[in-house]
Amino acid sequence: MTCYNESAMMSRYRILHCDREDPRLVRKQLRRRPLPSLELAERVRGILERVAAKGDKALVELTQELDRVTLAPSELRRKEVAEAPSAAVRKALAWSLSNVRRFARASRPRDWRMRNREGAWVGERFLPLDRVGVYVPGGTAPLISTALMTIPFAREAGVKEIVAVSPPPIHPVLSYALRTAGATEVYSVGGAQAVAALAYGTESIRPVDKIFGPGNAYVVEAKRQLFGLVAVDLLPGPSEVAVVADESARAEFVAADLLAQAEHGSSSRILLLTPSPKVLEAVLQEIEKAVPTLPRRSMVGSVLAEHALFVLTRNLEEALELVGEFAPEHLSLAVRHPRLAAKEVRHCGAIYLGDYSPVAAGDFLAGPSHTLPTGGSARAFDGLRMDHFFQRTSLIAYSRAALARVEPQIAQFAEIEGLAAHGQSASVRIRPRNVRK
Repeated sequence: MTCYNESAMMSRYRILHCDREDPRLVRKQLRRRPLPSLELAERVRGILERVAAKGDKALVELTQELDRVTLAPSELRRKEVAEAPSAAVRKALAWSLSNVRRFARASRPRDWRMRNREGAWVGERFLPLDRVGVYVPGGTAPLISTALMTIPFAREAGVKEIVAVSPPPIHPVLSYALRTAGATEVYSVGGAQAVAALAYGTESIRPVDKIFGPGNAYVVEAKRQLFGLVAVDLLPGPSEVAVVADESARAEFVAADLLAQAEHGSSSRILLLTPSPKVLEAVLQEIEKAVPTLPRRSMVGSVLAEHALFVLTRNLEEALELVGEFAPEHLSLAVRHPRLAAKEVRHCGAIYLGDYSPVAAGDFLAGPSHTLPTGGSARAFDGLRMDHFFQRTSLIAYSRAALARVEPQIAQFAEIEGLAAHGQSASVRIRPRNVRK
């Protein structure tokens, strides 16, 4: 990675000039693959094995070892109803819930059917899952918004049992949000051990059919290893943002989105792509002014210096093309014509159009879920959707006339694949003696 000391300010950041680099190297530096760490995978495997073998006892031990919180097995489940927070907090939660529920209802999958070429009926049926688990990160920044961006989808889908897990101690507002959003069970357990409990089941926690929600590297690796035993939504890891800004961009707005992303900590990834040196310098100036005013200024400053990349492209078209290489979780289009620019973008979790669409609006209350693909996985995965909470079943209904039209083709496939009984299962149905009178 080439850094240019064009000024004292700019030397503090990682700046890449596309006109000075081999285009292939630029793409290589931006493209990411979410590869698991072998060392982390081994540690997580040990945690999963302990929970599978010892159940609640392992959850209590691991909570003490990893979270430094002492709980008895009887304290794993949160049965009490959290005290209602202030009116202002309740209003904010209600606003978010209303938007998320409306979006969920509008995107609910619906049964459908059609006639195929030979006249048979084919279609799909959607039934809600019976029991799901939702992981909600806690710690120093309890992600109350994750509860609101996940659980209401399950509720609107008609899932009867919604199990929420979060590291102890669960923040009072988070506890209230979990219940208000629709969780039917809440457990004070986090990390890979919580994912294991949802998958295997313990004395206190019955296993679920599918696990949802973002988490740290341990949570993501646990979901990866348990896929197959249980279904998972996707493997969302640390948060990230990319911003494409042209000469019309408001520097203070762009800087604000980058600063907001840096608040997530050292695991965040931040990218700014712009063809305008003037905009780049203005954004960095805004960052320099704002960082000292933030409560988390030390962390934010180090994240922007070490984990942010500022790319000067040759033109806007190149900036939009390179977004696809990075495949970000969030993409902000701070350009003159954001809707047109969005048509040129491939591979991202969510797109924020124009000057007045901060990523924070999507994080907290816009409506679509903020559980999105990260680490470059947006090249193949999409974000949490309503249909993730349903079991989809194909429906196929042939009449005798429709079957007769394609029986020769079925026989041909059976002959090629050496499966004689397959062919006979169709031909027997259309023999004259088998016609119902």
